[in-house]
Amino acid sequence: MESIKIRPFTHPMIEVMNMIDNHELPIGFTMELAQHSDILNRFATLPKPEQEQIVNGAREVESRDEMRNYVENMFRG
Repeated sequence: MESIKIRPFTHPMIEVMNMIDNHELPIGFTMELAQHSDILNRFATLPKPEQEQIVNGAREVESRDEMRNYVENMFRG
């Protein structure tokens, strides 16, 4: 009989915290997300490929003001 592997449920916020712990997120991006809990919660619920796309965009940001604008506008338009 074939065994079934059950993946334990992981809360999306825990997955984001793991990304932070593993240094997968740029520090400026992390700091801005911390200032915007609504955006952080929405980011945490995105599928992994969409999160990675956003993180890759954040890696291109060169200033604090630009990062603030990037985070504040991630889900607009």
